[in-house]
Amino acid sequence: MKDQKEKGSPVRIGITVGDINGVGPETVLKVLSDNRLFSNATPIIYGSNSLIKFMKSHMDLNQFNFNGIKVTDEAKPRKVNCLNLWEEDIEPEFGQATKKSGELALKSLQAAVSDLASNKIDVLVTSPINKDTIQSDEFDFPGHTEYLASMSNVEDYLMFLVADDLRVGVVTGHIALKDVATNLTSDKIISKLKLMTDSLSKDFGISIPKIAVLGLNPHAGDNGLLGEEEKSIILPAIREAQDAGLYVYGPFGADGFFGSPAYKDFDAILAMYHDQGLTPFKAMAFDRGVNFTAGLPIVRTSPDHGTGYDIAGKGAASPDSLRNAIFTAIDVYNNRRDYKVLTANPLEIKPKKTRAEAES
Repeated sequence: MKDQKEKGSPVRIGITVGDINGVGPETVLKVLSDNRLFSNATPIIYGSNSLIKFMKSHMDLNQFNFNGIKVTDEAKPRKVNCLNLWEEDIEPEFGQATKKSGELALKSLQAAVSDLASNKIDVLVTSPINKDTIQSDEFDFPGHTEYLASMSNVEDYLMFLVADDLRVGVVTGHIALKDVATNLTSDKIISKLKLMTDSLSKDFGISIPKIAVLGLNPHAGDNGLLGEEEKSIILPAIREAQDAGLYVYGPFGADGFFGSPAYKDFDAILAMYHDQGLTPFKAMAFDRGVNFTAGLPIVRTSPDHGTGYDIAGKGAASPDSLRNAIFTAIDVYNNRRDYKVLTANPLEIKPKKTRAEAES
């Protein structure tokens, strides 16, 4: 299979199976059962023929067809392909956290990342893993995001949750809540704001991004009454970012901000810690949200849910988040390509109107 270079050719999508005892394989087959996806995509599942055959039978998907391949170059364009990574007939133990499922999840991830690095696929979509069972000498990370950043030799990146026009990033990611305040600095906030602005432009095609910044404490500190971090760390970062030409505003109290329509006035929101941003995001967009890692030289997305052990194997898992993750990966890939073309000829750049300009 040739490297993708021409506009209009199908985007080669590497899809990992994640933890086979969870909902990953089920959602993968549900999404790829819709042939309409293949008009602009060539999906490649990183798993095994026996696993896909088992899931096909278990889910009663008699009409589901796939092309089993031994090397990625054998993939058929605009068809479902499965790269056979293990020969054993290993059946899922639905709902169980096992060492074997962790080993297979890592094997799937490593093979997909290797192909991405060698330009055999264009984008990576990762199914959920168990962050405990996948741990090994080769994977000593809190999750996919940190692993991929390490493999990309990138120190600064942004966990970005997206669903249509709702986009939420976080300053501090997978760390304990008690460590958030001590890990929060103005420099880190400024760095995330620059990453977010850059991603909104290159990855999402928003020429003049407008970003809301949340406070750390209740009611954004109430002018120091409930904490000093807003005055000493967050507000100085916002002002410095504004001086650098970024359209950022805040800090806003998180509860009131998400409790009103205010969030709709911004292209993205920067939260200070994981649950501050992800809790309201998942409350509003759990079944359709996408986890996107901004700041990497590669395009990687994933559904915004976990392994779903409680419903694994029952046919109850929604495929919407994974489907959106695939569509988002395609969009970001195409946006990045178009952005390179436009910036190569600055005369072709036409900034999009702001919301206020569009409504006037």
